[in-house]
Amino acid sequence: MNTQECIDYCRLLPGASETDFGPPANILVFQLDAKRFAYFKTSEPEQWRFSLRVSPTRFIELTDQAGIKPARYMHRFHWISIVNLASVDPDYLKELIHGSYQQAFSALSKKRQAELRL
Repeated sequence: MNTQECIDYCRLLPGASETDFGPPANILVFQLDAKRFAYFKTSEPEQWRFSLRVSPTRFIELTDQAGIKPARYMHRFHWISIVNLASVDPDYLKELIHGSYQQAFSALSKKRQAELRL
């Protein structure tokens, strides 16, 4: 999966929105209401580095793999950074994105969750 395919997949998730934070942050954030579930770094170094939230057990498993590392400043909340999207199986990447989305979804109110399910 390349960067554009990943961006398109994140856009398709129900209720997902994106915000492009320019300088000095230089990140493209995908969120569900105010809950972030993924973001891209849009400037050098590591342009298009992709970060998302995972479960604590997956965090340990994934950060042991080459090309995947703890996300800067967000690792304490079990966020990982994937330096090269092409190095991860596309189906597995979709599963990780969906898991991060589900964590954001579960943090919403029951009323908002019901609205998104329609």
